[in-house]
Amino acid sequence: MAATTPIAGTLSADLRQATRAVHEQAHHSSYFAALFDGGLPLDAYTLLAEQYVAIYTALEAAGDVLAADPLAGPFLIDELRRVPALHADLDALGGGVPRVLPATAAYVARLRETAADPALFVAHHYVRYLGDLTGGQVVGKLLQRTYGIDGPGRLFYDFTALGNPSTFRARYRTLLDEAPWTPAQRERLLAEAVHAFELNIAVFTEMAQEVGLGQPLAS
Repeated sequence: MAATTPIAGTLSADLRQATRAVHEQAHHSSYFAALFDGGLPLDAYTLLAEQYVAIYTALEAAGDVLAADPLAGPFLIDELRRVPALHADLDALGGGVPRVLPATAAYVARLRETAADPALFVAHHYVRYLGDLTGGQVVGKLLQRTYGIDGPGRLFYDFTALGNPSTFRARYRTLLDEAPWTPAQRERLLAEAVHAFELNIAVFTEMAQEVGLGQPLAS
């Protein structure tokens, strides 16, 4: 796991800074480069949706365990839940029993552990959902443009129930900054956010291999 550098700003600012390098690395994965270029068949995207079913099922189950926790509880916003949308998407994409890659299984195992520690859970919650609300929206538009998918098949990226995305992201950052984290919890959260990106990168790397792509692109 990569080390984080204490920055001593707001937590949301520290998270952006601490994860900057791994965020860039994830963004430059060969899988997403091919997806953004329209160079993948639809079943290669279906493979991603299948990994997301496993990942979000574990993440949202951990959240259910922590629903009454004073730190994690405020982040459990019903409109963020993705599992029902993912199942509807897989049905529309013709997926059967989801294929879970080994890197995804390792990610899921870590997510199950986070229910014991609200700081670890919020780190993963932040990485996944804030990513979905930013870069994920590009993928949603790509599915419509490249594959002609509108409605079921791309519901995972539909966050209209949250209202204005920018307003919601600001609300989320306020939750991060105003939660009464201890210094130790804050450090664990920062380190785990970096680890969350590393777990995502491992999944993207394995998916690239699965669909016959090369190594991740240099950042």
